Order: sequence, then structure tokens, then C-alpha cells
Amino acid sequence: MEYLKQAAVRPAGELEERSRQVAEIIRAIRDRGDSALVEYNTRFDGSSRASLRVTREEIDAAYAQMTRQELDDLRQAAGHIQKFAQAQKECLRPLDGFSNIPGAALGHRVIPVGSCGCYVPGGSYPLFSTALMLIIPAKAAGVARVAACAPAVKGTDSIHYKTLVAMDIAGADEIYTAGGAQAIAALAYGTEQIHPVDVIVGPGNQYVAEAKRQCYGQVGIDFFAGPSEVLAIADDSADPRILAADMLAQSEHDRMAKGILVTTSRTLGQAVLQAVQEQLDHLKTADIARSSWDTFGEVILADSLEEAADIANHIAPEHLEVIVRDESILPRLVNFGSLFLGQETGEVFGDYASGTNHTLPTVRAARYTGGVWVGTFLKVCTFQRYQPNAMREIAPLVSRMAHGEGLEAHARAAEIRLELLN
Repeated sequence: MEYLKQAAVRPAGELEERSRQVAEIIRAIRDRGDSALVEYNTRFDGSSRASLRVTREEIDAAYAQMTRQELDDLRQAAGHIQKFAQAQKECLRPLDGFSNIPGAALGHRVIPVGSCGCYVPGGSYPLFSTALMLIIPAKAAGVARVAACAPAVKGTDSIHYKTLVAMDIAGADEIYTAGGAQAIAALAYGTEQIHPVDVIVGPGNQYVAEAKRQCYGQVGIDFFAGPSEVLAIADDSADPRILAADMLAQSEHDRMAKGILVTTSRTLGQAVLQAVQEQLDHLKTADIARSSWDTFGEVILADSLEEAADIANHIAPEHLEVIVRDESILPRLVNFGSLFLGQETGEVFGDYASGTNHTLPTVRAARYTGGVWVGTFLKVCTFQRYQPNAMREIAPLVSRMAHGEGLEAHARAAEIRLELLN
């Protein structure tokens, strides 16, 4: 393995100070509710609106700003996401009638959570696609109450109109103008205007991620999300211009984003480095993309595709592209958020409209979790029923095991059934 371009180490940041600041925000929301929420919205986003829930009139006004093409595009993308989420849900089936011994029936039910909060970040761009990715699978899962939050456009009292329309098309039941750690705290603990939820999903900046970490336990969360990343495995069959475009598509997210190429071809690696610089000259978002690529972009020369796969598994990227002639390494790839196979399969397709979800694990979290999907909003809860003959068979086993652990009341709870129900 050789680095043709090596990334700087991502800074850990002021973790202790950020943790303290977020804890202070959460405590203020818990203690003072809406007054604290409005105070932080004003301080961080310049929005001082007191009524946080978005009205139907505001949503209709947002629709009026959309072009016919924009509306059609949102609805088409939403349709793709909804169909894929529904197909995933159909893979999760109830189980009933399983039996270890005669007279015992075991199974499970698949139950949606009662409510969820979907956090749609504002930041530098109106990320309306994220509204679709979070809300649609929640509704497909059968969540009765989906509360969506997004910050106001800086210096205004309104969520970006495209994001607002996307939230409505996706099926949000409630929409609130609130952002940052304070929105996460409000969703977790509730305020006068925002009732608490059971699960919070969605990406955000480091303060949002820290708030989700601190609120976990009070509510469920999807995962802790960090800066976005893509890794491409490619041989000399790949077009360097396409790979360069994919690296820059990731790099323009923010200055901490990361694009990584792992290739078995030195010629391809050098060509991608050159193509990146050429494309940056014509990119409107070059300021951010260049900063991200220059600092965190990486080109790695691997000795073989097998070594490339091992590198990818170690990095566990959010997005993984594979553009190679010989795809025999595919079963070897096990750590990724979402996989994109072949040169025709752009990672950006998954970002917007293919139907898979773009809310994915970052900073190596793909080692232990996948991304947001319909199952994020579903609980698989077991049940059992024993007939008398099955009870008589299992109770002595349970009694002996309970005695072995020294838990006499557990043993007695099994034994009393033998005595009274025989």
C-alpha cells in the first residue's frame, strides 16, 4: 500500500467544551422549555418566532414558491424512497406458532414506535432530500406521529421553502422551526409547544451529534453522525473524470468531508488527482470542496483488489463505490453504509432519488450499524404462551437454573405453577 495523497488527521475538536455547552443547552430546555428554545433559536439562527409550529398557511406559501418541475422531482424521488421502504418492511414479518416443546407457542410482533423526531439540518444548503429520507421510512413503518424540525434560514423566522415542501410531501404530521442542539433537547424532553418523541433521527453538526449522544436513553437515536465520506475502489477500467466528480461531490458538503480513492492503478490514481484540480476550476462550490479535498482527500495505491477491500473494511466508509472488472471481491466487503456497484451507479443517485437512504453511519460506525431504514422505526417484540403440558415440562428446568443462580424467588415462581396448576 502506498499513499499518492494522504489526508490530514481529522481534529478531535474541543470535545470537553462542546459537551459542556450542549449539556447547558439541554438543561435549559428541560428547565425553561419554550423560552429557552426561542432564546437559543434567536442566538444561533437569528429567528425569534415565538410560535414554533409551522402552520398550513406557511406550508402553502412554500408550495407557491416551487416550480412545477421542482414539485414533480420531489414527488418522483419520494415515490422511489417510499417503494423501497415498503419493500424493506415486507421483509420484516411477524412470527407466530414457533414451538420448542409441544404445547408452547412463541413468536414476535413487529411494532412501530409511537412517535419520532426527524431533524433536518439547514447549514450551508437547504437539504430537502434529507427530509424525504427521514420522514418517508418513518411513515412507511407506521409511526403515528412524525415531528420534523429544521432551523430557520439565517436571519429569518422561516424554514427554507424547499425543505418545508419536502417535509409536507414526505408526510410529516408536525413541523417545527427549531434547530441545533436545542431542537434535539426539545424533541427528547418536550416543551410547552413540542411534545417529546420516542426516537430521534437525522444528521447535523457536531453540536447536534453531541446532543443526540447526551439525550440517548431518554429517547432512542439512529446513530452518532460525523462528517460525510465516500470511498471508491477502482482499477484501470474506471474513468478518472467520473471518480474525480464523485470525490468533489462529497467534498463540497463541508470542510470536514472526506473523499478517498483506493486503486490498483498508479496511472488512474494520478489521473484522478489531475482531474480533481481541473474540475475544481469550474466548480461554484470550489472554496469548500477544495479545502476539504486538499486537507482530507486521499488516494491510496493498493497492491491488489483484496488489499483494497481490506483497506475499505478498515475505514468502514459511509458510501462505498466499486468500479472494477473483477467483482469477486464483493463478498469480502462487509463494512459500509451503502454500496454503489459499477461506473454507472453514482453515489449521488443514492443521495437523492434511487430509493435507498442517504442517512448513513460515518466515522467507522458502519462496523456495527447500517443506515436509517424502515426498521429504524420498528420494534421486534417477542411473546409466548404455554399450555399445561408445556409448563410441566419447562418449569423444573427453570427451577433448577434459578436455584443454580441463587435466585430463590425465580425458582419459586416456576415451582408454584407445578403445585397449583397441575
